[in-house]
Amino acid sequence: MSELLALGVSHKTAPLDLRERLSLTEGRAVGALAELTAAAGIHEAAAISTCNRTELYLMVSDPVEAESTALGVLTRQAEIRPTELLGHLYSLRAGEAARHLFRVTAGLDSMIVGEAEIQGQVKRAYELALVEGATGPILNRLFRGALTAGGRAREETGISEKGVSIPSVAVGLARRAIGDLSDRRVLVVGAGETAELVAKALVARGVRTVFVANRHYDRAIGLAQRFDGTAVRFEELPEQLESADIVVSATNSPHHIVERDGLAQVMDSRPERTLLAIDLAVPRDIEPACREVPGVTVHDIDDVQQIVERNASGRESEATRAERIIESELDRFERWLASLEVVPTISALRGRGDEIVRRVLAENESRWESLSEADRARVEAMAKAIASRLLHDPTLRIRRSAGSDDAYFYVSALRELFGLDVETEPEGEESSNVTELRRGNPGRGST
Repeated sequence: MSELLALGVSHKTAPLDLRERLSLTEGRAVGALAELTAAAGIHEAAAISTCNRTELYLMVSDPVEAESTALGVLTRQAEIRPTELLGHLYSLRAGEAARHLFRVTAGLDSMIVGEAEIQGQVKRAYELALVEGATGPILNRLFRGALTAGGRAREETGISEKGVSIPSVAVGLARRAIGDLSDRRVLVVGAGETAELVAKALVARGVRTVFVANRHYDRAIGLAQRFDGTAVRFEELPEQLESADIVVSATNSPHHIVERDGLAQVMDSRPERTLLAIDLAVPRDIEPACREVPGVTVHDIDDVQQIVERNASGRESEATRAERIIESELDRFERWLASLEVVPTISALRGRGDEIVRRVLAENESRWESLSEADRARVEAMAKAIASRLLHDPTLRIRRSAGSDDAYFYVSALRELFGLDVETEPEGEESSNVTELRRGNPGRGST
């Protein structure tokens, strides 16, 4: 039987420099998923990578062997030694792995409890794995359950009230550092979801913003138009830095886009003015050595986390309510998962009974030469009835156990005692999904 395995690092277990090395851009995530699903014993895979975490979710035959394989994939992608992850990597199995994903999606494991961005990030990670054919029926159901749980937690509790987010905290940090922002020139580098939230928070403070797209100028134009700002091309970044009071960077670039030497030249051209730089990207957009440039103050995502931790209060009761929702949705998933094992086991048990009846009847065929066809039918019916009645109580008990803590033990005992070889395959919607997945992506990601 396959088992769910979650493996990863987060802001709770690893420093920023390690998280950024393990960060999986979309291209790297695609490569990691391909490598994982090609490995023996890993049947399904999905990868979540945000500024706060990099996590793999796997359906595996042997958790110990799969953990070693997954660790190798992560360290090769990051070009680090496995020993560098000692004390930083966490590994969760079965129900604890599912619970962790549900809590992550609801924002209960975030820097800011209830932060909104993580739900969309989990959804996009799941969609990428789905498109790549790396998921199967179990992870499909798991991620849909997690997204449902996260949605309910936000809708039914006050966990996300006031719209607090990493970008809003970053803008608050800027305001505390330099005062009123309304007459400051702010440069936002990036045009994604985080950059948009930064822009929204800045406009709320009366700031006239300048946007720079890290790759596509048209995306910068679209973002600028929504917030009455000005779009500039990425190659104009040095000139824009010369006139900026604040720069907030949030791109998906795998490399630094603001480096120490270049920034030092910018500051030489404006010796009387300071620059506040806030880097919300992982990997970091702003080279850490920029802190050494005179007149420059740099804050990264871990600095924002420290502010969040100092100011965390007032959400404990809402988080408790959200935890109850998580447990309810988790229970629904686990009952479904248990039913996958129960139903095919019952079918296999009944099939074994029919097989024994056929074998015994065939072995005694020569003894019944004088029996009429009607008598033969009666003997066969009686043999089937005996087998059915013998299996009735075990079948009834295992069916009743579906979704309970006893289900696994009943299933395991029956399979061992009767030598049942069971292929678990979901019925209905789940079966349809995985069939379509296989058609679209032959040879990848299936159970």
